[in-house]
Amino acid sequence: MLTGSKTTFKVRQMLPDIKERMLSQSGVTARSRDVFGLRCLPGECVLQRAVMVRKKLTAREGRGWVSGTLFCTHFRVAFVPQDSPRPDDNADPVLLGDHDVALASIEKVVVVGPNRTKLVTPNSSLKFTPEELVLYCKDLQVICFLFDRLTPDAQVIEITYTIAKTYQPLRPGSVLSFQNAALGSVEMKQFLSNRRRNPHMNWFESASDWERELERCGATGWRVSSVNDRFETSTSLPRSIVVPQKLLDTELKKSFAHFNEGRIPRWCWRHPRGSDLLRMASFQNNIYHEKDDIRNLEMILFGCHSSLCVVVELGEELPSPADIQLAHGRLRALSLGDISTSVSVPDDKWLSTLESTRWLDYTRACLRKASEVACLLRGGHLTVALQEADDRDMGCVVSSLVQLMCDPHCRSQHGFQSLVQKEWVTAGHRFYSRGNYHRDNDKEEAPVFLLFLDCVWQLLSQYPSHFQLTGDFLLALHDSIHLPLFSSFLANCQRERCRRSQNLGQSYTPVNGWRDMESSSDPSDPSDPPLPSVWDWSLQYSKHRRESFTQPVPPTPPLQPLLNGNLNTNPDTHRLSDTVPGSVFLLSRGVFSCPANLLPWRGGGCSSGVYKKSHRRAPSSENVPGLERLLKAWALAEFPQGPTSTAGPQGPLDPYEPLLPLLMGPCMGLWKECYLRGALHAQAFSHPVSANHPHPVERLAREVQRLHDQLAHAATGTAPRPPANTADTNLNQNANNGTFLFPAAALKLAPPPASTNHRTSRGPPPSRPGHKDNKHTFLFGAPPGAKARPPDQRRYPAANGAKLPKSNGSPIAS
Repeated sequence: MLTGSKTTFKVRQMLPDIKERMLSQSGVTARSRDVFGLRCLPGECVLQRAVMVRKKLTAREGRGWVSGTLFCTHFRVAFVPQDSPRPDDNADPVLLGDHDVALASIEKVVVVGPNRTKLVTPNSSLKFTPEELVLYCKDLQVICFLFDRLTPDAQVIEITYTIAKTYQPLRPGSVLSFQNAALGSVEMKQFLSNRRRNPHMNWFESASDWERELERCGATGWRVSSVNDRFETSTSLPRSIVVPQKLLDTELKKSFAHFNEGRIPRWCWRHPRGSDLLRMASFQNNIYHEKDDIRNLEMILFGCHSSLCVVVELGEELPSPADIQLAHGRLRALSLGDISTSVSVPDDKWLSTLESTRWLDYTRACLRKASEVACLLRGGHLTVALQEADDRDMGCVVSSLVQLMCDPHCRSQHGFQSLVQKEWVTAGHRFYSRGNYHRDNDKEEAPVFLLFLDCVWQLLSQYPSHFQLTGDFLLALHDSIHLPLFSSFLANCQRERCRRSQNLGQSYTPVNGWRDMESSSDPSDPSDPPLPSVWDWSLQYSKHRRESFTQPVPPTPPLQPLLNGNLNTNPDTHRLSDTVPGSVFLLSRGVFSCPANLLPWRGGGCSSGVYKKSHRRAPSSENVPGLERLLKAWALAEFPQGPTSTAGPQGPLDPYEPLLPLLMGPCMGLWKECYLRGALHAQAFSHPVSANHPHPVERLAREVQRLHDQLAHAATGTAPRPPANTADTNLNQNANNGTFLFPAAALKLAPPPASTNHRTSRGPPPSRPGHKDNKHTFLFGAPPGAKARPPDQRRYPAANGAKLPKSNGSPIAS
């Protein structure tokens, strides 16, 4: 028999389950309803709530604090402000409100009490009443709630336990409970099945979609093949692929076995000057190449061109998924700090530590490789094939960046969404494995798509007037990938998405190959809810927020492609085009070469005379211009004042010329709106608010401003402006200091506004001058004018020297 204290603790843990069972049995969850001012989704249950709670607003929300009610359901942590309008029951449901966070996106839960902090887990026991609740999210957001002195202690304890128990499933695969809570009800299924897809974007799920893209790009000589309609030849490629028009499907089937995972060379995009961009996996060297197979393979590589094919090997210069995962983990730890040990990187070593993460190096490498390919395609009259071992990671990054640099259509919102659908979703990027949503395969986890979004942000920051989409759109897409709710990210290829959406299984026989099997599962079964597309933004964001996703841009003249690429105005690439027909070159590290083992079937006894002749003509880069000269010529053409000019890139006069980014160190910016959203929060322990000790981010910004003023004074001879006001800036009200790297076009900083430090509602009085106090109770202070709780309430004995255990690679110890 349990003792009194153990019984209370057990009942406390069972309370959310009891409430959920009672609500589900009573039929309350059968339709959308209003519970204490919170509009619940169909099938969503409120597990716990707390009144008189303050939420800290971010810089986007206006800073400061807002009072309201905090809810915890079995899908999200929701906050409803007091002055929010009453929800409209007739309006379409929204998965997440402006102040909500999905439980699946929470990574750590930390509570702050009198002179202590604690990481809360499902098995934790609290010996004090929390005064602040801090949620660390996987998307680098840090959300803070402050419990008012009028908040009942029981509600504070219960909602803390409920969030800690619900956000971290006990089983790795139980993340599906979050999907079921939001999408599993019959009403929600009917609502999602009636949603119309965006007609302005191309989904690339059918043959007609690819034919539309061929017509848009003016790609003659290519056709859409349905040879992989049942995913028999390649399980990771889409149903429809674009291949040369003169190649029959019967001949095409023989080529799949020569490439890893059957990912043969296939068309992605055509440059207006006539060059074609292809993607393919590495060759299978242990496959015997028949004479007919060789002819088919070379026909695919050269496409509708007969003069030149350049193979760009991506594995040598670009990071591996393991490298990307390690760099992102270091960047995350640097951004959020270590709250458990109260230690953060000193301000004088912050930039060097950022450089050591290698994240900016990998971003720069991807942009550099994409710039080389863009310049090569601009020459016309050739095909460029991007080759990767499995063609499912860096090939997606480079091919997407190339089209962003060269095609204005891809820089609009609908064009960008179509680009992601084509090069990532249907092309077979392992979103499910790289995201590791079930936390069951850490070896495959790697934020490759987040690295691509960072590269897009670099282009956007250097060419803002050439993009219709905005930084808010990129940030929304960045945050959405951490929600296990969208079909775009919960599968590794189109085959997996089709099996889930059609609720079909497949069987394989040697005679018939892969065949669909009818499933006998009930369509109303909540264990298999439908998954919406991430592009249905109205399910996540309000109309006001969605309006900030785009900005007006000048109209782009209609695309006029050159048939077969007959015009070539670049003198440097004439020598490339004049090579012997059938030449194949390798582009590596900005230099062309023709190694003997580039094509396996040409390295042995079956080498053709054409290949030998071209090999003698171009054994090295002496007779073929390197991309370094092309990049230099482009830089001088697009930046008359030099690439180091602080005026920033002005962009090419021709709208279809590539947007080449500046890749020097000072020109590569840090995406502070994304990575530094929680930086000031986590550093509040080691850097307290003090008039004599300003925050290191603020001191760094002042130093950069001072150096910029001195440079301006030396260049123009004008007197530098007076230094910025050195008054302290409150961490709770100013988050604009998180700028560590500045693009060349935006080195001018405004002086930080001065503010007055206020005493926190539940913390000790400020330290006296000269008095050393290393204990910092709170991450955030209360708003001005908040009443303090009497010091004799909620005091519990503190564990002297208690520290939280550490975890590997996590900003907060577990």
